[in-house]
Amino acid sequence: MAELTGVYDFTKDNFRVSADMKKNFEDDGYILVREFFNDKEMTNLRKVFEESDLVDKHGLKVGDGSGKKTKIALWTHPGSDVSGMMARCDKIVNTCEELLGEEVYHYHGKLLYKDAFTGGAHLWHQDYGYWYRNTCLFPNMMTVFIAIDKCARTNGCLQILPGSQKCGRIDHVMVSGQMTATAERVEAVKNVCPLAYVEMEPGDALFFHCNLLHCSSANDSPDRRWAYLIAYNTKANNPVVPHHHAQYTPIQRVPNSAVEECTNYTDFTDKEFLTGHESKLTSKFDKSET
Repeated sequence: MAELTGVYDFTKDNFRVSADMKKNFEDDGYILVREFFNDKEMTNLRKVFEESDLVDKHGLKVGDGSGKKTKIALWTHPGSDVSGMMARCDKIVNTCEELLGEEVYHYHGKLLYKDAFTGGAHLWHQDYGYWYRNTCLFPNMMTVFIAIDKCARTNGCLQILPGSQKCGRIDHVMVSGQMTATAERVEAVKNVCPLAYVEMEPGDALFFHCNLLHCSSANDSPDRRWAYLIAYNTKANNPVVPHHHAQYTPIQRVPNSAVEECTNYTDFTDKEFLTGHESKLTSKFDKSET
């Protein structure tokens, strides 16, 4: 089992991606920034998901093969609620652009919510395993995983294979309603990229490459595990074919203070929620697939 190496602390006044962070991202496929969002920012974010009808109205369920369901709500554009301010704020956009080396845009956002005792597993996959099928030609993409609750091994925290992004895209197949990397290849990769558990406190943020293999187990504990994930694509990697996630749309940036100052918890105008899980995809290049 591997220890997390690319772990950093957020500094409010002068945070930016250092040479060490960039090397960690290139070598291991991720960096973890502790306390990237403070208590006030996270309190504001929770109001969006806990005090609105977002989950009830837009939540989806997908099986994990064990009888449990993974729960997810997805949207295309950031919008102007607190979650949108978070996705558009300088510190998160700047970090993504410095890690990827070019302009990024909001590809989609999602709430992953594993409730106590019932939350299902997310099987081993690469995000680019999905996004390749969406006609994004290059793996110049990434995800930011923001812990809303404490994420521990007991409640299904993220598991990663550091360095696995260097394997390139791995074939994915449909298993129990989820697109998952082929099991034999994942087991082989584990031998050279030992597994690491990403245990996080609320407000911590994991920035990871779209080819990094990751999964999470079911939540059999009495503690829920909610997380907010934001996917970013690069401007030059605009998908060839329009689909259910965003084409290039310039980010309307906001200052970091906007996350604390925003009082919009319920107006989700322009977010464009998805009505089906993103694993229900077909290749846009192979017209014989249905």
